[in-house]
Amino acid sequence: MLEILIQGRGGQGAQTAGNQLAAAFFAEGKFVQTFSTYGGARRGTPVSSYLRVDEQPIRRRCSIEHAAAILCFDDSLLPGLVAQFADQDTLIVVNSRDPAEAYARLGNYRIVTIDGIGIAQNNDMGRIVNSALLGAFAGALGQPSIEVLRQTVEQTAPVKKQQNLASCNQAYQLTRQAHEVRIQA
Repeated sequence: MLEILIQGRGGQGAQTAGNQLAAAFFAEGKFVQTFSTYGGARRGTPVSSYLRVDEQPIRRRCSIEHAAAILCFDDSLLPGLVAQFADQDTLIVVNSRDPAEAYARLGNYRIVTIDGIGIAQNNDMGRIVNSALLGAFAGALGQPSIEVLRQTVEQTAPVKKQQNLASCNQAYQLTRQAHEVRIQA
């Protein structure tokens, strides 16, 4: 079973991204369980979206204690995520202009960085990074397929469908081309 954590701040779209990712896995025929937590349910407070994905029905109903993969919308949240949910095998995709080496102080983790804001702005999305981060996450994780993810983004994006698709695809391609950097503490 693949357990995924997506975390950001209220208003960044982490929960929307979690729902889109769950829909993409479901479209691939996987069993999916998703749930969210809200900080103070206001803009700027930490929000988390949790996903479980499996080939078999998911019977587990508890919180995720260890994530196989983390998508972090705001790198200021990363130290807490790593301490609580990650180990050396956890794939961590973080929205950051900094290289993965900048996070060496956190320890020995599999970190992939992507400039989600830069990609979003390049595609006329302003600071809306959902689609870019989903593309990068799928590229780093190797699933869901970019074709299914693009279909999901196209079906669920409320506005600027072509810009969302371009952001998703650009981030996916950049992540697939780049080499993951294993940070040595």
